[in-house]
Amino acid sequence: MNADLAVSALAALAQSSRLAIFRLLVEAGPEGLAVGAIGEALEITPATLSFHLKNLTQAGLLLARQEGRFIYYSANYGAMDELIAFLTDNCCGGDASQCLPKSLAKPLRRKTSTQ
Repeated sequence: MNADLAVSALAALAQSSRLAIFRLLVEAGPEGLAVGAIGEALEITPATLSFHLKNLTQAGLLLARQEGRFIYYSANYGAMDELIAFLTDNCCGGDASQCLPKSLAKPLRRKTSTQ
């Protein structure tokens, strides 16, 4: 992925409704969801939803397929992986183990009822 594609993808995600749509579709898996189900789940009107889906698709983050009368959208996992790889390329001088969030680097200590 080059910088221009990364900027386009990040710009598409830099809006709360589009970010919510993308996260919903990542959670939905490769089968994706019908447009109506997306709008219903996120309470977005059809015209607004259409605008956001177009934006995310043009940025390469969503894939669309038609089945009968319905259009299904799914996350483009390849593009998502490329964006993450672009953002973390050369992380911590090439030592990715240094980049782990502290919450992942050390096991969480859970409180017990006796503590």
